[in-house]
Amino acid sequence: MAFKHISVLLEETIEHLNIKPEGIYVDGTLGGGGHSYEIAKRLTTGRLIGIDQDEAAIAAASERLSEFKDRVTVVRSNYCDMKQVLKDLSIESVDGILLDLGVSSYQLDTPERGFSYKEDAPLDMRMDTRGELTAKDIINNYSEMELFRIIRDYGEDNFAKNIAKHIVRRRAEKPIGTTFELTEVIKAAIPMKIRMNSGHPAKRTFQAIRIELNRELEVLRDTLQDMIDLLAPGGRLCIITFHSLEDRIVKASFRQNENPCTCPPDFPVCVCGKLPRGKVISRKPILPSEEELENNSRSKSAKLRVFERLKE
Repeated sequence: MAFKHISVLLEETIEHLNIKPEGIYVDGTLGGGGHSYEIAKRLTTGRLIGIDQDEAAIAAASERLSEFKDRVTVVRSNYCDMKQVLKDLSIESVDGILLDLGVSSYQLDTPERGFSYKEDAPLDMRMDTRGELTAKDIINNYSEMELFRIIRDYGEDNFAKNIAKHIVRRRAEKPIGTTFELTEVIKAAIPMKIRMNSGHPAKRTFQAIRIELNRELEVLRDTLQDMIDLLAPGGRLCIITFHSLEDRIVKASFRQNENPCTCPPDFPVCVCGKLPRGKVISRKPILPSEEELENNSRSKSAKLRVFERLKE
């Protein structure tokens, strides 16, 4: 199956990266290479480093970007190791970093990856297939309390407690091994009239399990500061999120880096000595246009936030 993925907020991201032909840029979530292609196209003597942990993405993006091979370096890694990846390439700072935190259409549409509740497949959901832990392990081995916490916090599902209870009850009879088996359990935990009036009942739980398995929020939280520190003066960090938990983390980090002062509000002057690292370019998140929403339903929850490192 070809690696298909429509790049979300493509024009808006490229515009806000302020690409310089001689600049160095990092795409930390390379995917099919859609954003990267547009960056590479605008470089002359510059360089693009594309990072992804998904083997299929690496293969697809390498092919797509092959015409720019003199200015593009593709690395199979997680963006949380960006600092080390750049150090290995003898790069100290960059002019722009991009993260698109959405699951690619390819991952969702390849049944055997187990990301989708619409296809029956083994419960996998690994973004990096080199990892040993799978969604099946989480579903069958986590305690009821842990499952409840994940589905409540990462899936923001009002029926988290009941879903966790149903999972534990079902797996006591036999292990839950496939996406459809899990979907059946979730359906049984949610009242019919609620199911009739909202989206697919399994959507939130699948999201929650995927986030837990791939440590998505931890990785984001732990790496944001590194990325801001890697920016050269005037460099920009553009992050596209797809749910409120990610967006909240990005918003808080950008705000903290713009105004890190911890002095009480009534102090006449700052004495803590914490200086701003830059400024938030997007006071409100940048959202997809009507046209994009029409052409790509998966863009509907996308939000782009932009931070610029202080010019020295």
